[in-house]
Amino acid sequence: QLQLVESGGGLVQPGGSLRLSCAASGFTLDDYAIGWFRQAPGKEREGVSWISRSGGSTNYRDAVKGRFTISRDNAKNTVYLQMDSLKPEDTGVYYCAAALRAAFWSYSGSYYSRWGQGTQVTVSS
Repeated sequence: QLQLVESGGGLVQPGGSLRLSCAASGFTLDDYAIGWFRQAPGKEREGVSWISRSGGSTNYRDAVKGRFTISRDNAKNTVYLQMDSLKPEDTGVYYCAAALRAAFWSYSGSYYSRWGQGTQVTVSS
């Protein structure tokens, strides 16, 4: 079965850290650029970060620049999102998505062919 599985979410206090993982099963991530998205209750889904197939190029939305770091380990078939200095407004369900042979970053949903089920991140005191 071809799927992406997110993990690492949870409840954290403001200022805390979490590391999300996005693991692929049934296919290799080498051919895919990966995007992380999030959706807060009552809000539209938004793109958070993107990483190229090699990991040599990344992109972040302004709200998370300097706090989040995306990385990938193709040998482990996994992409990570390190989230530091978390704020309550970072709360939401975080999804990873894969774009086959993508050469540039995009946060358009139609750009991605595979999606995970999401992991909940809650930042609250």
